[in-house]
Amino acid sequence: MSTAATAHRISRPNLVAVGTIVWLSSELMFFAGLFAIYFTTRAVQGPSIWTESAQLLNIPFAAANTTVLVLSSVTCQFGVFAAERFQNKRTGSFFQISKWGMREWFSLTFLMGAFFVAGQIYEYASLVTESLTLSSTAYGSIFYIATGFHGLHVTGGLVAFLIVLLRVAKARRFTHSQATTAIVVSYYWHFVDVVWIALFSAIYLIK
Repeated sequence: MSTAATAHRISRPNLVAVGTIVWLSSELMFFAGLFAIYFTTRAVQGPSIWTESAQLLNIPFAAANTTVLVLSSVTCQFGVFAAERFQNKRTGSFFQISKWGMREWFSLTFLMGAFFVAGQIYEYASLVTESLTLSSTAYGSIFYIATGFHGLHVTGGLVAFLIVLLRVAKARRFTHSQATTAIVVSYYWHFVDVVWIALFSAIYLIK
């Protein structure tokens, strides 16, 4: 690779990456606690009561919503690739996806994340009509607490995407600092997606 090409690429930030990983490790411990509460409550309540409550869940809808969130990690990573080569916006037509920059990929990721949150709210509304609320049963309590906290984390990720996009839009040129911020946000987003896959498996699939 030529020196010019090397100058237009960046390596992943070591110090920032370490700090981010340490923080995400604390978040992982938080969700591990939620998993422990979930399985402990399930063991205490008994499989029959748990199965009866779980039948209210719309698994196909949740699976579709999960697919959107998982695919958003893919679009996010394409945005990271664009940030690493300092391409903050598209270089061709909007319909030429191969020429998209970080802005376009992160904007699409934001929309997909917002779709997931909206789907989760819709699911909550449907479950409330079925009399499954936060205070109705132990199952309802742990379901809303676990998925709700995750939903808050997704919302936090959406805010982070907005901040990155606004900073890039206002800046005169795309700098190393902005690229680093984009990469760090992607770490968080991938973490949120992985946690949801685990939650979805535990709550919706494991009977």
